[in-house]
Amino acid sequence: MKKYKNYAIILTSIIFIVFAFAAVEPSAKPPKFKNLKILPQDITPEALDSVMDNFKAALGVKCGYCHAKNDSTRHLDFASDAKPEKEIARHMMIMTAGINEKYFNYNDEKVVPQTIGCYTCHRGSPMPISFDTTAVHKD
Repeated sequence: MKKYKNYAIILTSIIFIVFAFAAVEPSAKPPKFKNLKILPQDITPEALDSVMDNFKAALGVKCGYCHAKNDSTRHLDFASDAKPEKEIARHMMIMTAGINEKYFNYNDEKVVPQTIGCYTCHRGSPMPISFDTTAVHKD
């Protein structure tokens, strides 16, 4: 009888360990976001939220400005490319990175510090703010 008791304890311990790892495993994997074309596929949810919050602040808009609503769920479909503003944002990200790389990468660094961003031109407006070039001083 003692032999069966030891087997039962070992079996129970193994089952407990398997269930413990199974409960931890799903949260250990970062979520896979759909349709990321410019941002890295392994971006964390916190980093993605930070990028999107920066866009919202720089353009003075909400998420629905770039993300289409799914009519059946009545929620935003973040993976959808239905709104052209989303593709424009992607082009703007590439443009901004290119400007920073070309004009502000003095040391040929692999990671260029952000020197210009969305707010540089948009300043809280969905459309870039035009600059009054006639106000520039000419000495």
